[in-house]
Amino acid sequence: MYQYGQYCPIARASEILGDRWTLLIVRDLLLGIRHFNDLERGLPGISRSVLSERLQRLERMGLLEKRATHNGRRTTEYVLTEAGAELQSVINALLTWGATWAFGGPRTEELDPVLLLWWMRDRVIMEHLPDQRILIEFDFSGPRRESFWLLIADDDVSVCLTYPGFEVNVLVTADLSVFYQLWLGRLSYREAISEHGVRIDGIPAYIRAFPRWFAWSPVAPTVRTARRRQQAPP
Repeated sequence: MYQYGQYCPIARASEILGDRWTLLIVRDLLLGIRHFNDLERGLPGISRSVLSERLQRLERMGLLEKRATHNGRRTTEYVLTEAGAELQSVINALLTWGATWAFGGPRTEELDPVLLLWWMRDRVIMEHLPDQRILIEFDFSGPRRESFWLLIADDDVSVCLTYPGFEVNVLVTADLSVFYQLWLGRLSYREAISEHGVRIDGIPAYIRAFPRWFAWSPVAPTVRTARRRQQAPP
């Protein structure tokens, strides 16, 4: 941990939170992610050793508690303390500033289709889906042409990197960059469909219902607000 050697609350806070990955780990903990493997999936590029070290430091600093659970098997959960939960206002301020001043179009190296599907997996609104198994295929173009699937069945959502063998109920065809911007609120659903080539294929009822199957990104409302502010006439 880098120490600034200044008796200042901003310096002290930066010593805890300023290292690479730490704020993104806090972001995901605030979103309710509690298990090591789930945190790792949401942070592609982080090593397991770095993630473990950052979690241990947050625990030492009193921002995090590690708890053992016994839901059929012994697992470990990471839960924010009161001090950690109060970082929500810090994350909200960074989100608003970033959406307003630092959030242009995505860079190629930021376009990870598996990460996108993991985000989508956690934002499915089960009560809005039909009472049956649903398989959604995503055919992404962009840096590479790749296909992935979300399998929704028995109140569980699985990200499939290979075809799971069931009938596809909805086919989504999109440029990966465009779908990222739709997910994060830089494009509206109407814009993505009518102006940017996103296609949703399936039976008419599923096509109409598809945008209501997801809560979309939790940052999307802030990004939309920032975009309206930027587009407003002076």
